[in-house]
Amino acid sequence: MSQSRQEPADYQTGSPVLLGAIGAAILLYIAGLLAMGTPPAASETGAQLVSWLREHRDGVRWSVWTVTVGAPFNAIVIAQLRRLLPAPYGDVYLIGAVSILITQAVQAWTWGGLALHVDQLEPLTARAVLDVAVFWGPVLTGATTTMMAPVIWLALRGQRGIPRWLGVIGLIAFTEQAIETLTIFGSTGFLQPGGAMNLELGAGLTATWILAFAVWAGLRGRFRVTVS
Repeated sequence: MSQSRQEPADYQTGSPVLLGAIGAAILLYIAGLLAMGTPPAASETGAQLVSWLREHRDGVRWSVWTVTVGAPFNAIVIAQLRRLLPAPYGDVYLIGAVSILITQAVQAWTWGGLALHVDQLEPLTARAVLDVAVFWGPVLTGATTTMMAPVIWLALRGQRGIPRWLGVIGLIAFTEQAIETLTIFGSTGFLQPGGAMNLELGAGLTATWILAFAVWAGLRGRFRVTVS
């Protein structure tokens, strides 16, 4: 009678903590998107931006709140996923992932500041501040590709037990993010900074890859058990 394959004593399969953290992070991410709504475009005037902020000031502040509350859950996800990766792959992944958290915080400061005294906000000031804020998306591609690259490499090579299908999804997202760097030079339409390529296509593909990686790891990843 054959016996089922068991993990070595110093390893465990899956992580309930990771699954719980990614679930909370995703719920807060969706709530933040719904609260913010569709942000104003880089091509809109300062007067249009002020009008949008007056209408959406509460939603902006709720969106900032979800980013703030979500930070610990995202940190747990990052720390858990790093445990699956050997050095230096885990270090490169960590640098990219932490960079995303930092830039999310800076983006939240910017939007929160715009919404704080919107009744006194001058159109030219609003336009200038938003011109800084919209470049979050284009520049963020550097952090996302840094985060994804080591995982994709290990997955496509069949190393560390990371499935190749995760590498394929990651390669698609990575390619899109690399092309998305062109939004740095955009001004209107699909390629404008902070536009649809950044906030819809790119964000959607990247979020899909992160969710797939976290759910697979939470269910099937092999984590070394630390014994105190």
